[in-house]
Amino acid sequence: MMRNVRTKTARAAVAAAVLVLAAGGAQAQEKFRVAADVGYAPHVMAKPTGGVEGMNIDIGEAIAKKMGMQLEVIDQQWSGIFAGLNAKKYDMIVAPTTITEERAKSMLFTEGYFESEYQFVIKKGGPQVTSLDDLKGKVLSVNKGNLYDKWATEREPQYGWTVMRFDKNADAIAAVIAGRATANMAGSTVGGWAAKQNPMIVPSTLIISTGQVFGMAFRLDDVALRNKVEAIMECLKKDGTIAAAYEKWTGQKPGPDAVVNTIDPGFGAKGFNGYDATPHEVTCS
Repeated sequence: MMRNVRTKTARAAVAAAVLVLAAGGAQAQEKFRVAADVGYAPHVMAKPTGGVEGMNIDIGEAIAKKMGMQLEVIDQQWSGIFAGLNAKKYDMIVAPTTITEERAKSMLFTEGYFESEYQFVIKKGGPQVTSLDDLKGKVLSVNKGNLYDKWATEREPQYGWTVMRFDKNADAIAAVIAGRATANMAGSTVGGWAAKQNPMIVPSTLIISTGQVFGMAFRLDDVALRNKVEAIMECLKKDGTIAAAYEKWTGQKPGPDAVVNTIDPGFGAKGFNGYDATPHEVTCS
């Protein structure tokens, strides 16, 4: 929800209630309102000095700058983030949102910008994980109840590993460092970030592709805005901005065929509701 700002006093009051990131313009710039569940490292995190930072924030700031707008990040719990979008509290979800068939029925998506991949975090100097067979009979630590917990649990009978669950993924990683678990199962971006922060752990060589990607999400009736943002994102792929953000925050260099470097034809997520296959030229300034 955004009030009309008419005085400097009102602007100050609003600034105290939300997180505002300057995209390089004057205070009077129009704001591009986006939502994220602040605290999901390394995508969107609170800075110790105030404001927010992260991989998705770098991309959001670059998009807003190209639009000549100021990025305003609204901290929204994940459980209510889709409802908030459709209630017009903000205009885009910048938080990493996996594109699914079910979600595409109620939202518009851009083309993908990061893969939604799984990876293990292991102790530095320990045995490397090059295949799932390397973990047969071992202990895996996971954040209780998330997708990685579900994935590991479903395969427990096949590989004979034991799933150790923790309320926080930081505790699951601590179990690896302490030798209580052989590997922590998480997303590749989360695992890369954790390893970058802690020299005692490293990401596994094995990366498990889910075939899914993250996309920016919009209301179903916001086709023009979705297309405008996607055109900018294609330029950010072309000039290496998105790939640089990935490497900066995960410490891992994306491959040449990764989605961060791939521009899809048309607008939207190919194969999903809301996709427009009409070709367009990628014109970047």
